[in-house]
Amino acid sequence: MRDFRRVIAAAVLVLTAGTAMVGASQADTGTVRIVFGTAGIVAGSGGGKGTLIFHGKSYPFQISGASFGATLALTVSEFEGRALNLRSPADLAGNYIAVGVGGALVGGAGVARLRNANGVILSVHGPKLGAGFSINMARVTITMM
Repeated sequence: MRDFRRVIAAAVLVLTAGTAMVGASQADTGTVRIVFGTAGIVAGSGGGKGTLIFHGKSYPFQISGASFGATLALTVSEFEGRALNLRSPADLAGNYIAVGVGGALVGGAGVARLRNANGVILSVHGPKLGAGFSINMARVTITMM
């Protein structure tokens, strides 16, 4: 009976380790750089361009968005950060919902964490130039070029 339990325990350990390795090898992380302009009072809109670096290659994309909340802004932001849970560069494309906080008076900072339907999470931060303050909810769309 003891040998049977050892065999079962070893099989469970092998399956668990194998599953963990498969999940880790299927999803990866890339870096992103985004230049984004925003204008608005209460509701805002903006757009820009960015680059995804994934497995040593660069993939350009366009980004556009609209926000609603405590917003008063005319800013240009340069974000950089990470794109998590990528299986391919195409996974970056899609609609994201985000809650963001940022401020600037000539110069300031912004932070955002976004997630799309593909499970990709963008975590970005960076400086803002211009004047504005925002605590808002935004919908952002990324289109690969």
